[in-house]
Amino acid sequence: MRVNQISVTKLFGLFDHTIPLNHDERVTIIYGPNGIGKTVLLRMLSNLFKSEYAELRSIPFEEFRVDFDNSCHLCVHKITTSIDLEKNGGENQAELKFNFSDNNGNIEEFSPKYPSPKNDFSLSLLELEISGLERIGVTTWSYAPTNEILTFEDVLDRFGDDLPFIKSLKMRKNPEWFQQLKRTTPIRFIETQRLLKLSPVGKHYVETRQPSKIEAVARYSNELARIIQQKLAESAALSQSLDRTFPGRVFKQADVSVITNDALRNRLGELEEKRSRLMTVGLLDREEEVFQVPQQIDESTKNVLSIYVEDVEQKLGVFDDIAAKIALFTKIINSRFEYKEMIVSKENGFTFTTPNHNMLSPTDLSSGEQHELVLFYELLFETPSDSLILIDEPELSLHVAWQLQFLQDLQAITKLANFDVLLATHSPTIINNRWDLTVALKGPVE
Repeated sequence: MRVNQISVTKLFGLFDHTIPLNHDERVTIIYGPNGIGKTVLLRMLSNLFKSEYAELRSIPFEEFRVDFDNSCHLCVHKITTSIDLEKNGGENQAELKFNFSDNNGNIEEFSPKYPSPKNDFSLSLLELEISGLERIGVTTWSYAPTNEILTFEDVLDRFGDDLPFIKSLKMRKNPEWFQQLKRTTPIRFIETQRLLKLSPVGKHYVETRQPSKIEAVARYSNELARIIQQKLAESAALSQSLDRTFPGRVFKQADVSVITNDALRNRLGELEEKRSRLMTVGLLDREEEVFQVPQQIDESTKNVLSIYVEDVEQKLGVFDDIAAKIALFTKIINSRFEYKEMIVSKENGFTFTTPNHNMLSPTDLSSGEQHELVLFYELLFETPSDSLILIDEPELSLHVAWQLQFLQDLQAITKLANFDVLLATHSPTIINNRWDLTVALKGPVE
C-alpha cells in the first residue's frame, strides 16, 4: 500500500501543510524556509510508523493525516488535557487518538497507552535490562551510547519491543489493524546524522557488551561482504542440488532435440557475458579460460549442453538483484570520487584504490564522500521494495556538482529498487531543473 498524501493542521500552532506524493516520478521534494516544518513532517511520519509516540506527543499539532492509494486514510488527533499537578508537575499531558477509515467506510480507533511503572513493573528493571542506561531523575535517564536524555516514554518507545516484561503487557501492543497497516506500508527515515551507527550487538538489553557508535561506512562495508557471501552460499547450495540430478536429467532428455545449434550458441555466449559482469562487480572470481563453443555440435552434446545452460542460468540468476545494485552503486560512486576507485569483493565489501595503487579504507574518505557513500548504500541495500523512503537534507556535505547529479541518480535507484522517496531540502541545486517534483511549504495566510 502506497502513501498518497500527508497533511497536518496547526503544526506549531501555525502551519497547515498538504503534501501529495508524486507516484509517477516516485520522488517528491518538499522545500521552504527554516522553521516551517520540513524535517518535523518527516519525523512525524517516521514516528507514527515506528510507534514512537513520545516524540509525536511532544510536537505541537492538531491533526496529522496520511492518505493511501486504496482510498484508506489514517488520522492522528492530538488532544491536550490538564491533569493533576502532583502527577505531572503542573504540565499539560497530550493524548494521541488514532482514527483509521478503510475503503469500505469502516472505522477503527485506538489511543496508545504506556504501561505504568507503579502498577506493571519496577523502574529499576529498565537499567538492569538496557545497557548504557542510567537514571538521572524521577522519570529521566541518560543513554550513554547516544548521549541522549530520555524520558520514561522515550525509553519505552526505543526499547519496549525488546523488553519481555513490557512487550507482554496488552496495553503496550498496537491493535492488529495498525500492525497490518505498518507491515503493508514500510517506511524508512534517513536522517542528517548518517555517519555513525550503533554497533550491532543484538538486543539492547545485553548483560556485558556496551552498545557503542561505529562508523557507518565500516559497518556497511562489512555488511556488503556478508551479503555477497550469503549469495555465494545460496548459489553453491543450488549448484549441489542441480548437480545431483544432472545425470538423471541428461538421461531423460537423451533423444530429444530441444534447442537449435544457433540458439544454444547464443545462450552460451550470454552466460559468458553474464559471468564477466559478475566478475566485474566482485561476485565471481576471475577465470582464465573461457569456453569456446564449437561450430558443429552433435545431438548428444547438444542435449547435454542445453541442460547445462539451464542449470547455469539458475545458478547465476541468484545474483541478479544484488549484481544490479552493486553495478549501479559502483557506477554512482566512481563517477563522483576523484582520484579514487571503489572495488567490491566478497572478502572486504567495498574498498578504494588511488591512482598510485594505494589502498584506502572507507573510513579514510572525507566527510562528504562518506555521506554520499552511506546515503546511496542505504538506498540500494537497506531499503525493501515498495517502501516509502524519507530523506532529510541530502545536500549535507556535498559538493555542488554532486548536488546537481543527485536527483538523476536517485531516480535511477528508485527505478531499480522500486520504492518512493519523500525528501526535504534547502538546496535549489538538489532540485536542479525539476521544480515539477516540488511541494512548497508556506506560512499561514494572513
